[in-house]
Amino acid sequence: MHMQGQTISNPTPAEPAAWRAWVAPVLFVAVWVVLYSQLQRATDAFMQLLPIAADTHLYGAVSFFVFEVPKVLLLLALIVFVVGVVQTFFSPEKTRAILAGRRQGVGNAMAASLGIVTPFCSCSAVPLFIGFLTAGVPLGVTFSFLVAAPMVNEVALALLLGMFGWKIAMLYLGLGLAVAFAAGLMIGHMNPVKLVEPWVFELPAVSHAEVRPDWAARFAQGWQHVREIVLKVAPYIIAGVGVGAWIHGYVPQDFMAHLMGKGAWWSVPLAVLIGVPMYSNAAGIIPIVQALLGKGAALGTTLAFMMAVTALSFPEFMILKKVMKPRLIALFAGVVTVGIIFVGYVFNLVM
Repeated sequence: MHMQGQTISNPTPAEPAAWRAWVAPVLFVAVWVVLYSQLQRATDAFMQLLPIAADTHLYGAVSFFVFEVPKVLLLLALIVFVVGVVQTFFSPEKTRAILAGRRQGVGNAMAASLGIVTPFCSCSAVPLFIGFLTAGVPLGVTFSFLVAAPMVNEVALALLLGMFGWKIAMLYLGLGLAVAFAAGLMIGHMNPVKLVEPWVFELPAVSHAEVRPDWAARFAQGWQHVREIVLKVAPYIIAGVGVGAWIHGYVPQDFMAHLMGKGAWWSVPLAVLIGVPMYSNAAGIIPIVQALLGKGAALGTTLAFMMAVTALSFPEFMILKKVMKPRLIALFAGVVTVGIIFVGYVFNLVM
């Protein structure tokens, strides 16, 4: 358009301000803080409406359930959102690039640490295993990652922090990293490459272009994680809180202290043996852990039980049969089992 010798161009629509992407997350956190702060008051008011005497086992079990279900779900929703945003900074390609060619020791430590924050679980064990080996990641380093990813679950770590405090959360973190590091280092020294299915090494390495999303896209990923993961995990949490409520209300203090206490030498291996077939989402096992500790179970025994539930998974072993021979799966399971039992005994001695 021309006017008196001057050209006036039509203005282009302005891009949305970057701050708008932060409005929904800030409101979400504000509402979360209000709801979380009122949980105990709401639970007490609800329990007063029920015709249950306050000094009964049933009252203790029901009050535990009514308080813990919304508490864990609220913690889970916030944590999953934050983790979903954090995970947009990582990708399988970036993780493989970081670990490719790393030597034993340094590579194992890096792999175990990356296993905490990367969005992988048992269901992605096969593609991860293939992708790592074809990218040049050593076998032992790959195993450190495979152990740490499900065992040192970032959601479980944050839930432990919110429910038990930083000491137990850091113990869980340290134990998991130690087991993942030692397991990968031991398997790496053995180097049982012949026990990997040969076709794995025949596949070409595949790379994808790295995409850097903006904050709107990162927050969208966080909301997607909340919708998918919380709904998926909620039944496990309700079931876990139900078991925890029963333990809290009805299991005698002396019984659990005898079964999982420090005095019984067999308590740690028994806890691991019980935990293997009980594979569950890590978020669902934490209410049971809380109830066990409240009833006198030893900390090392309880953490060993939790690690066995999350790391020694029959479903994962069945999936790994596609890329590993049975002897390698047995070696993997055996090394991790010994590591979990060892750290259980150590922490029962020092705590």
